[in-house]
Amino acid sequence: MTDIFLEGGRTLIGSDLVETSLALSGQDIVEVDASRGRARLALDARDLLVLPGIVDLHGDAFERQMMPRAGVDFPIDVALADSDRQAISNGITTVFHATTCSWEPGLRNADNARGLMEAIERQRPQFAADTRFHLRHETYNLDAEAEITRWLSEGRVDLFAFNDHMDGTVGDMAKPRKRNRMVERTGLSSEAFDGLVGHIMSRAADVPASVSRLAATARAAEVRMLSHDDATPAMRQGFRAMGVAIAEFPVNEETAREAASHGDAIVYGAPNVVRGGSHTGWTKASDMIAKGLCSVLASDYYYPAQLLAAFRLAADGVLPLTEAWNLVSAAPARATGLADRGVLAEGRRADILLVDDSVPLRPRLIAVISGGKLVHLTDATRLLGMAATPREAVVAA
Repeated sequence: MTDIFLEGGRTLIGSDLVETSLALSGQDIVEVDASRGRARLALDARDLLVLPGIVDLHGDAFERQMMPRAGVDFPIDVALADSDRQAISNGITTVFHATTCSWEPGLRNADNARGLMEAIERQRPQFAADTRFHLRHETYNLDAEAEITRWLSEGRVDLFAFNDHMDGTVGDMAKPRKRNRMVERTGLSSEAFDGLVGHIMSRAADVPASVSRLAATARAAEVRMLSHDDATPAMRQGFRAMGVAIAEFPVNEETAREAASHGDAIVYGAPNVVRGGSHTGWTKASDMIAKGLCSVLASDYYYPAQLLAAFRLAADGVLPLTEAWNLVSAAPARATGLADRGVLAEGRRADILLVDDSVPLRPRLIAVISGGKLVHLTDATRLLGMAATPREAVVAA
């Protein structure tokens, strides 16, 4: 692997932006405040921000590559390769593909979840981003419990989330537009969809025991767990008692406060920050951040959102950029147990972004280094020659 030298740049070291140079070797940062040495590849980072790579613990935008229109499918390997390029070009160097395993037929069924897991395992060496499997289990999907138990025990699941969208599904059945969208997604007739929902609801009493068993399996396998859309403090308490330490999109402030008071990681969607509010009309993420009730921002359904959200928070005066960046890098790395990344320091994994921040609210990625490899470059004039030549000489040549 080629050694890389990053010359200059306002580099996020600890909680400060420091003018310094970095030396990379193999997958790691080997020296801060380094000299060029024998590195064969050098990049001019002067006038740029040098930031740790983004860690995305919940992103499902890959579904749009799998099914760009209702009823239009593309092969999983093609979709994942495209998603990898999109993630990297938006600064995401560690991506957890949030894959729903639902009782619904179609895009989010158990067969697709299995296919995605197997494709990620098969294609992982080809991806530029460190790509991992986040399994979102719809708790009413009781028929999948045995298979998911095996996946957890075999170490094939990197994050495991408990989702329960049943109340929302039943409520949306009375809303023609939302009902039609659900039916279209499953590929069933309207009558068949009604029958399936009725059957799934009839097994509601069996759900709590299934959740408890799966949580015990995940704990034994040391797989970190999330609960999705916690609606009450009691719900958060119940999941925490089962070892579920990440609260994903708590729907109100009192539930977020319950999570924060016990040191749980609290995840909201970065698109919420970029757009100025939730598309569902629920909690406003920037308000939660200002109150100390959000520790992680995820891309959710839009890969560019994490990069944009950090700069939006800084521009709006919610947090300094150095703290806002923790929400998309150091904090999600901690929450997912990845102690080797999220900060720029000697011995840490070399996941690094070079960012041009000269246009307010529109940061532009110049280069992305993932695991010590230069995987994205938008400005070739930043490449330095075999010796540490001034940038002007490179441009003139």
